[in-house]
Amino acid sequence: MDSVNDAANHTAESVPGPPSTVSAAAESGPRPKTGSRLYPRVTSFRSRRGALTATQQQSWDRMWPTIGREVADERLDATAWFGRDAPLVIEIGCGTGTATAAMAQAEPQLNLIGIEVYQPGLAQLVQRVEREGIENIRLLRGDAVDVLESMIAPESLTGVRVFFPDPWPKARHHKRRLLQPATLALIASRLQPGGVLHVATDHADYAEHIHQVGMAEPLLKGLNETTGGDSAQHRATAPIGFERPVTKFEGKAHRAGSAITELIWGKIDR
Repeated sequence: MDSVNDAANHTAESVPGPPSTVSAAAESGPRPKTGSRLYPRVTSFRSRRGALTATQQQSWDRMWPTIGREVADERLDATAWFGRDAPLVIEIGCGTGTATAAMAQAEPQLNLIGIEVYQPGLAQLVQRVEREGIENIRLLRGDAVDVLESMIAPESLTGVRVFFPDPWPKARHHKRRLLQPATLALIASRLQPGGVLHVATDHADYAEHIHQVGMAEPLLKGLNETTGGDSAQHRATAPIGFERPVTKFEGKAHRAGSAITELIWGKIDR
């Protein structure tokens, strides 16, 4: 697949190791890490190598110290990083950032962090941020589960977006799928009450898997028809928009006749 937004998606080859065993107990602080900070566990992404062009490297050198960081053990102070206090949304798998940039520009009231492992993809987004003067995007390079566990405080996120994660279609690879029960529990623990998880996939089997996992997560309730909710009822009051820009990857999926499944949940008030 030629995904435009692909860090949860199709970007990096996994490093062998034990599967993640994240649980809602991730409410506690950062845990010790071993191995590479980019690939600390059996990951949901594939590895792809690529060098930056000279212009990408120049833009990276100018912008990354301000808008980018590597995954780390310290809790993230988003207010200080963005220079303002605003609702925080994370996009897992921002890829080359076509959708990321469009959503940030459409929702200037939000602080948006894109998570990606593939540096050339990030470099394209860095160039666009610089070229178009987009002020409400920050970028983290590393494994999204590691970021959520170590850097994001419980109940601090207004939204989490996961668009077109790698479906890992072969049965023996299903353990590498990002959206497993433990990861959904972790995401739910990081959402504020009323916060939104928005997932989109063009893979029917993965859509069914995500639906089953999401519907079984006790902290989440359905907000659109696919998840048993009413999108018209929730669209006006949700803290983030339900719309997505149509990327080149999604356009190819439409032309191939693949149905796009949208799954939207909200964090319940306990």
